[in-house]
Amino acid sequence: MIKPNAVYRRCWEKTWGAKMLIREMTPQECRAFVERVGFGRLGAARDNQPYVVPFYFAYESGRLYSFTTLGKKIRWMRANPKVCVEVDEVKNHFEWMSVILTGRFQELPNTLEYALERQQALEALEKRSLWWQTAFASGQVSGRHTAEPIIYCVHIDTVTGHRAVPDAVESSIALAERAKAS
Repeated sequence: MIKPNAVYRRCWEKTWGAKMLIREMTPQECRAFVERVGFGRLGAARDNQPYVVPFYFAYESGRLYSFTTLGKKIRWMRANPKVCVEVDEVKNHFEWMSVILTGRFQELPNTLEYALERQQALEALEKRSLWWQTAFASGQVSGRHTAEPIIYCVHIDTVTGHRAVPDAVESSIALAERAKAS
């Protein structure tokens, strides 16, 4: 059933003769998806140059919380706090979800002023497996391990998403026609 505010598009894949429906996800669907997945790509920009890195995060209360070590990503986000996050899940060519979030980076230093939010971030992150992995691996590769981890959040400003699902009716017709032709 087509929802009133959803946009559906039929896509034809010539190679396999299958069709899929692409639907715009609601903000609620986007948030639930981001909360469930917890892994994506963080994009930052500096001097008209983009930089994208994989990262683990925890979603809570309209924010993404993450942990890292000092490096290019942090230097770039300190210089320009506007960031973009892409989260996706691909089951196959015809069934996937992709969400794009834009927002603002905020570092949560280990100070009394940020103690409550920093504790909230750590508690949210500790619920996720592997939340520390990309920062730890980065430190191993670079040979640098900072004594103080950097915990930060992304305040979400916008969220959009799309979902593709196989068009069961059209796909079954195409398969039946192909079987007849064989």
